[in-house]
Amino acid sequence: MGANHNHNTRNIKLAFFLNLFFTLFEIAGGIYTNSVAIISDALHDLGDCISLGLAWYLEKVSLREADSKYTFGYRRFSLLGALINALVLIIGSVFIIMEVIPRLADPEMPDTKGMLIISIVGIVFNGAAVFQLRHGNSLNQKVMRWHLLEDVLGWIAILVVSIVLMFVELPVLDSILSICILLYVVFNVVRHLVKALKIFLQAVPEDLPIDEIKNQILNIETVNEIKSVQAWTLDGEAHVVNITISIIHKPDINVLRNARMAVQKILKTHNVQFATIEIQFVGEDEIPV
Repeated sequence: MGANHNHNTRNIKLAFFLNLFFTLFEIAGGIYTNSVAIISDALHDLGDCISLGLAWYLEKVSLREADSKYTFGYRRFSLLGALINALVLIIGSVFIIMEVIPRLADPEMPDTKGMLIISIVGIVFNGAAVFQLRHGNSLNQKVMRWHLLEDVLGWIAILVVSIVLMFVELPVLDSILSICILLYVVFNVVRHLVKALKIFLQAVPEDLPIDEIKNQILNIETVNEIKSVQAWTLDGEAHVVNITISIIHKPDINVLRNARMAVQKILKTHNVQFATIEIQFVGEDEIPV
């Protein structure tokens, strides 16, 4: 867990500084070109910086080892970052859509040369940040990747529109492309938000085949029945399973040990990192192991 999560933290840290540097450049560029649209986007990117900074902090917190306050560790703090960033992106996207829709009826001709130059810089910097998070496996990084991808797609749209507007006076293209990009990004972010909510509600992990695990455990020679199974995940990667089984043999320490080890081996192959196994004998009281 340590090396992987440290890599995640470094990725978000680099993406944060890339985005911060570009935001400062964008504010200066917006003032220089006297473009309200670019200054508005700079404010949006400033919000991205805050989100990335929060994601970076929470990803660092998630590296802490388990203690008396959080006996499962701090991994869910990374998930909290994913939830917050998804909500920020959805609310921000809805706000921008509400701002863009009126422009469909009364579009304004932007400064095409300024748009072209700043869009190229925007694609480079935001693209580098997305590239840095391309292999992120935490839900926090996946949401942040979509957050930054929204910016990349937006700048690509601005680049295309700025080139088109140099030859054709059709400013409504800017608004139409913006709405299409925002809807696409929101759709994907909502998918990750639903996944994060399922994890918080302790749903069974999507990649944990409970029925298959039950069948494998029932194939253990000494297992008579599976009394109960509870499964959930801490952050989408580290899974937790509580299971109670009954065995057919009389109380014997070797039988108990072998049954427990067999169940642990099966759970380990399915990426279960925390397992509680309780064993009882047929017709007798529960004996926790």
